[in-house]
Amino acid sequence: MKHLFFVAVIFSGTTISVKAQTNVNIERLEARAQSKNSPKFIEGIEILPAAVSNTTVAAEENLNDKPASSSIIRQPNFTGRIERCSPMQFKYATIMDREVESISNIILYNFIDEWWATRYQYGGIDRDGIDCSAFTSKLLSAVYSVTVPRTAKDQYDFCEKVATENLLEGDLVFFNTRGGVSHVGLYLGNNYFVHSSVHSGVTISSLSDDYYSKKFISGGRILVP
Repeated sequence: MKHLFFVAVIFSGTTISVKAQTNVNIERLEARAQSKNSPKFIEGIEILPAAVSNTTVAAEENLNDKPASSSIIRQPNFTGRIERCSPMQFKYATIMDREVESISNIILYNFIDEWWATRYQYGGIDRDGIDCSAFTSKLLSAVYSVTVPRTAKDQYDFCEKVATENLLEGDLVFFNTRGGVSHVGLYLGNNYFVHSSVHSGVTISSLSDDYYSKKFISGGRILVP
């Protein structure tokens, strides 16, 4: 009887041990499942999309709100987004085969757009008709607040001479179309210049055109204090 009782006790203890181990295993499985389904976070990292977005937009708006310079110093390239560019910028970028964002001197291109296609008239000074030197004189005064002499020859003498490869936006370009310095335009960049043409009125042409490349004399830069 003693032996039988001892065996029973061992058997009973084994049964209890198995049940306890099963419960422990179930708890471990549940804990693992919860661990897999729970998100893990890295300490010290914060994601603030709204704050970053507002800062970026504010910075861009500050760049675009800068007033245009009234001096002959060239304007910086437009740094805003292309979707913020105006139809006028697209228009002149297409004409001159340039990136839209590079049409940055809005005052200059507004002036050109207002006078676009105004007919050429020798000695003319207004929208009924204007000649080349009167046009550059008005443009320099309105856009850069610079006063220059009235005729192409006098404007040529007024400038510091600049080689073609060194031309910058705002420089003048001079041509010999009738003997001596007889035509003038204002350089825009990428080899293009705006002028009052005898045949087309106020328009944009290229220094690479056969006619103007043969007639070209020199560039001229206006020096201001």
